[in-house]
Amino acid sequence: MSSTIQPGTAGDWAPSAAAAASATPGPGRRWWALAGVGAGIAGIGGVIANLGISAVYDEDAIGDAVAVTDNMRDMVGEILAFHVLTLAGLPLLAVFAAGLARRLRAGLGPASLAPTVALVGLVLVMVAQLMGTSLDTEIIFGLQAPEDELAPEFAVTVGHWLGTVPWVWIGAGMSALAVGVAGVRHRAVPRWLGWAGLVLGLATLLLGISPLQYMAAFFGPLWLLATALGFAFGDRRTQGSASGTATGVPAGHSAG
Repeated sequence: MSSTIQPGTAGDWAPSAAAAASATPGPGRRWWALAGVGAGIAGIGGVIANLGISAVYDEDAIGDAVAVTDNMRDMVGEILAFHVLTLAGLPLLAVFAAGLARRLRAGLGPASLAPTVALVGLVLVMVAQLMGTSLDTEIIFGLQAPEDELAPEFAVTVGHWLGTVPWVWIGAGMSALAVGVAGVRHRAVPRWLGWAGLVLGLATLLLGISPLQYMAAFFGPLWLLATALGFAFGDRRTQGSASGTATGVPAGHSAG
């Protein structure tokens, strides 16, 4: 039986099967996932670089703003590396966040909240990273200026700022749990991605809520990289199922 819709019917306003399939992310359209790989690498690199900015935590300098400032002058390279890596990852993370929301929506349908939760969680990460780097320019150039042009108290403030704000990755826990629910409960993504989302997402979220909130940065970027790699190279079966759902035709069947 032909599935052709005659002109003048309500079907004129419905998207064709080809249009729906083209709107569904497929194996050949995974640049958003590769952007996530880049964002994950940049995020991990930013965390590693940030670990080297430890002047305010040096036991020999705690409470001495001048000593902290002197120590920070030797850490300009680490601050610059953190700044570049973090901000280079933000545009990539934005692309991944949009692609992830679209991918989940293709598998779960427009009524599901999971795609929106995943998107919002990564937006929160981007806000924290953007704010975390907002004082970098002032401190990088200030530390290279003559000593009397930089207030030691400002250097101490920036040291604590760098040691706190960029580490707030709690939003990634929200996104990870959204992917976890999509994979484990609804089978809308590969189950291993779902379990990774549940495990790493729960750890990230609980640490982010706790007084040890900065430890979330050890799990959030790791989940981001693993998930992006999974969608980029290990999502073929689920993508095919999602394509069939989007066209209104079960996978493996024709419209004719």
